[in-house]
Amino acid sequence: MKKRKRKKKSNKTLFMLLICLFAFIALLQVVEIPIQQDSSSISKREFGDPFADAKKYTSLINSELAKYHLEEYTMVLVALMQQESRGLGGDPMQASESAGLAPNSIKDPKLSIQQGVKHFHKAVAYGKRKNVDFPTVIQAYNMGIGYIDYTAQHGGKHTEELAKKYSMLQVNKKPNTYNCGGNKSNFRYPYCYGDFTYSTKVAKNIESLSDSVPANAGTSTYESF
Repeated sequence: MKKRKRKKKSNKTLFMLLICLFAFIALLQVVEIPIQQDSSSISKREFGDPFADAKKYTSLINSELAKYHLEEYTMVLVALMQQESRGLGGDPMQASESAGLAPNSIKDPKLSIQQGVKHFHKAVAYGKRKNVDFPTVIQAYNMGIGYIDYTAQHGGKHTEELAKKYSMLQVNKKPNTYNCGGNKSNFRYPYCYGDFTYSTKVAKNIESLSDSVPANAGTSTYESF
């Protein structure tokens, strides 16, 4: 009789252990699902397609450019957005300052794109009038329309050295404002007004995007004007 009781007790213990094991496995699956989803989203951006967040605005950018008959520059604007914010935040085109506002004042991506396209259109139109090259127009998105005038006065073609000189002119006007936050290890220092490498970086973005943006999203390249 004692042996039977021990056997029954052992069976009961084993049964309870199995129940606990299945419950633990089920709990792991429930917890793991959202973790996998988040990881998938992150990996797509970081390890899969780094342009994923910017490209989701392709249609909206194209529609806004169409108002100015500039649809062929859609890929260029996606590349600009990638450089400005990687397509993140409420002002993905970083267009607040071009509207005379403080940085990141715009909180709606749609409004950001509207203002960014408006600023780009102004740069394109003025660039054509001043007969400068397209890289100058791209650089002007970062440094302002004044860079177009400066380039026009110095041969009409953008170079990083020319951008450095223009940057330094602005730094000398407001040294306490354009000082790279006092960080002398910043790659821009002492050319702390704008980013003198901006046009080059956008060109690389355009090249990376050329095979992944839909054909109807615009065909202009870095050299197009």
